[in-house]
Amino acid sequence: MYKEFGISEKLENLSIEVEKEIKEQFEKIDKICEINSIKVLKAMQESNLSGSHLNTSTGYGIDEPGRDKIEEIYSKIFKSEDALVRSQLISGSHALAVTLQGLLRPGDTMLSITGLPYDTLQTVIGIGENPSPSSLKAFNIGYEQIDLVNNEFDTQKIIERLSKKDIKLVEIQRSLGYSTRKSLTIDKVENIIKEIRKVNSEVIIMVDNCYCEFVADKEPIEVGADIAVGSLIKNLGAGIATSGAYVVGKEKLIALVADRLTGLGKEIGPSMNQNTNYLKGLFFAPEVVASAVKTAVFASRMLEKLGYNTTPKYNEPRADIVQSIIFNDKEKLIKYCQGIQSGCPIDSYVTPIPSPMAGYEDEVIMAAGTFVDGATIELSCDGPIRPPYIAYMQGSLSYYYGKIGVLKAIVSFGDGE
Repeated sequence: MYKEFGISEKLENLSIEVEKEIKEQFEKIDKICEINSIKVLKAMQESNLSGSHLNTSTGYGIDEPGRDKIEEIYSKIFKSEDALVRSQLISGSHALAVTLQGLLRPGDTMLSITGLPYDTLQTVIGIGENPSPSSLKAFNIGYEQIDLVNNEFDTQKIIERLSKKDIKLVEIQRSLGYSTRKSLTIDKVENIIKEIRKVNSEVIIMVDNCYCEFVADKEPIEVGADIAVGSLIKNLGAGIATSGAYVVGKEKLIALVADRLTGLGKEIGPSMNQNTNYLKGLFFAPEVVASAVKTAVFASRMLEKLGYNTTPKYNEPRADIVQSIIFNDKEKLIKYCQGIQSGCPIDSYVTPIPSPMAGYEDEVIMAAGTFVDGATIELSCDGPIRPPYIAYMQGSLSYYYGKIGVLKAIVSFGDGE
């Protein structure tokens, strides 16, 4: 059957061999999926979710029951005091920007303890070559960073800096972004938060949780974070939510973020036909995230077998759905992304090419034949055109669709003959 996709018998046999090797990892992923499924179902039942909550609102959306119920459910799942789940938040980057703008004031300083943030957030902060005229820096909000050391928090530097107590907010980016570091497990986040709280109980700890939800059995608020942010066209939307993002955390902080978003607090904001999408997406999210992680594990082992450096390795702990493949070759990066595109259900006939993109300093190639535009929980792959030419692959609504996409990508640069 795979021959219909141009996949050789030799490559198919290698995939069978790999699937035997990764069986133990799949069993671990299934267990986490079961835990998170129980968590979601329990939250929906305890919140007395009903059919009436699927109804939508337009206009102001004042005190809309369905929207409020969704935020109640998110609070229960994340074990937070409050939540903001809105279609008006158009992406994870937008939600992070609104959160930072809501919590920080002129004269405040934020500290990233995971090094340089993701490219689009650099624009929001006002660092890099193309700062936004509306950046935090433009409003006299300071920025400092402490780099990771060998993929670990530099605890000593962090403690020394925060003991001075003049930092307003600490930012932790769990996923790797377009960097060569590893993503951060929830256990590592928990350990550094404990160390921070020993010297500073006032600083706001904010976690960028994009790509990480339901990959483990715990979330940032459970391990001491004050606020966490993520996108609904990534993990929690399960390819069903067509837009939106969430912010969860302490009630007083969520109120500030809501004020920044609407100008009038949480009471307004129409759901615009998204309630069913958000609830159904959340319901399927544990299973879809498990499929995405399985696809990443498969890709990691397949590419490693073919001689490429992958991060994480197939048997390493996972913090997010992202799989890095280091090609050290511009053309192979481009070909791999093009191969992923050819394995997608939509626009499979399209050939992506590197192009300039808003918020990015380098040209970027992006492959994503997705039902929801930009939904990285669906099979996608992208990378900046700069050494060491890393492909950042993520998603797949189904493991078997993901497997086909990976095999097509390998065929695209000739290693599948």
